[in-house]
Parts: sequence; structure tokens; C-alpha cells
Amino acid sequence: MKRYIRLMLGARSIHLHECMQGNFIGVDFDIRQDLSEDLSDVWKDFNKKYIPIWLANYPDKSKVAAGLACGSLWTVAKGLKRGDIVISPDGLGKYHVAEVLDEYSYHDGQTLPHRRTVRWYEKTIDKAQMSENLKRSTGSSGTTSDISVYASELEELIGGKHTSQIVSSDGTIEDTTVFALEKHLEDFLVANWDKTELGAKYIIYEESGEMIGKQYMTDTGCIDILAISKDRKELLVVELKKGKASDNVVGQIQRYMGYVLEELAEEDQQVKGVIIALEEDNRIRRALAVTNNIEFFKYQISFKLVKS
Repeated sequence: MKRYIRLMLGARSIHLHECMQGNFIGVDFDIRQDLSEDLSDVWKDFNKKYIPIWLANYPDKSKVAAGLACGSLWTVAKGLKRGDIVISPDGLGKYHVAEVLDEYSYHDGQTLPHRRTVRWYEKTIDKAQMSENLKRSTGSSGTTSDISVYASELEELIGGKHTSQIVSSDGTIEDTTVFALEKHLEDFLVANWDKTELGAKYIIYEESGEMIGKQYMTDTGCIDILAISKDRKELLVVELKKGKASDNVVGQIQRYMGYVLEELAEEDQQVKGVIIALEEDNRIRRALAVTNNIEFFKYQISFKLVKS
């Protein structure tokens, strides 16, 4: 299946034009060695070796930041296949589109040395034409963001067709009738985090002033929000459901929590989870009754018409 990845080509897209002129994409992360012999099909194996190397270069950084960096490095070097599509922002409201043509190669001493050869399309994507969900995904922090769930919309945009429909592609949502109304739920929660009950104890994970805890990628999917307690003793996985959550969301958040525990948590840190949805039912209540360290929160919609 063809993948679609949003890729930042340097901070603030500083290397975009050089990449377009040279028909390549790439990343750096200060890993100065050829990765060819270590690009296993399993992201976890790659991270196990290269997280310590990255942390040696950045001893003041966390395992969370290291996991994000090494995961992005693996995605570009190995995760992308021939024929996959990359979109990269220019900082001016447009995304440039490229198709991956070959395998990984290392270019020692050059800009973004971990490279893939690509063919850049003439067609660009205007951010203003994206659905709100796609805008949020392409605007997430980190070097890479998997936006494959929006393949149909992206194909229409690349083909020159405008689409504004809102689509729920999440199988863990049973009732999607409120999906359109709540499409800003994640952004609203992040913007108002300090005013919530969760914000009293936790902060959304940051590194060097950059919020990296929103849409944090793991080897089992994307965590909606990764937070840390103010005393730094707990990591919190937050899963948002924009409708009525089904009980299989419990297994989903447990997978994310397992990843955080094994790959990101320090020895003295615990991992907890929170599911936020419009409603719960008996199935999810019973699943949570025998599950440790996961809480359920309901959100409420307030809508009012005022005559002027």
C-alpha cells in the first residue's frame, strides 16, 4: 500500500529548495555514519541501537526526544518505499510533492546526508484547500508525520481537485454523527490544556520549547497526546475519540502505553492512560474495570445561538 508522509526538510524547511534542485529528500539528526547495514524491517530494532548514539550526541535530551528523532530517521531511510509520496511545506502555505524512486544512500559531509532520490511533481498542494483534519496532521510536530489515512484526499489535491469533506477513518469510533462538529477537539484540548483537570497535574511533552507530545509516532500507531506530570514521575498517554468510543480503544491505548513503558519511560517513571470521548457504554466500562492505570473522561459540547 502506498504511504504518504509529511516531511520537514530542515528547520522551517530551510533545505527544501536544495532538495528540489538535487532531486532528493533527506534527514540529518547528527548521525554521521552509513546506516545501510542496520536498516532492519523492524523500527524497534533500529531504535534500540541508535537511540543511545543519538543521546550520546545530545546528553541533555530525553528518551522521548530520542525516540522521535530515531523513528523519523528510520522512516526516511527504510520505512519509505519506492512509489511512496512525500509532501514538504515551503513555509508559505504550500506543500511540494515528491515520489520516492530508490533506496537509501549516505552522503557523508553533505546537507541532509541520509537521502532518498525522488521525483518532484510540478503540482503543489495549497494548505487552504486541505480538510481541517489533514491540516492538523500535516502541522504536527516532528520531522515526519504519516498522513496515509488521507490518501484519497491527497490524491484529489495532487490531481488538482478541491475537497473539503470531513472523513472519519478511525474504526474505533462507533458513532460518527458528531465527528464534523468536534473536528477541532484535539486542537481545542491542546490550546486549553492548562484549564482542564489533566492540565492541573500534567503538561504536554516539550523538548527545548517545542511541543513534541502532540501526535507522537510509535511503532503501533500515533499517540494523540503524550504528557508528563509536573514532577516528571508519570508519562500520560491521551487517546481522543470524537464520538462514542468502542471497547477496542482499550487495547489501542494499552499498545501505546506498552510502547511508552518499554521505549521511552525512565526507570523511575510510571505510565498511565486517559481515554476522552463523547460517551462510554457497558463494554468499555467493563474493559476498564479490569485495566490498571487507564481513566475515562467524557467531553461535553456547548452550542448556543444568540440573536443579534
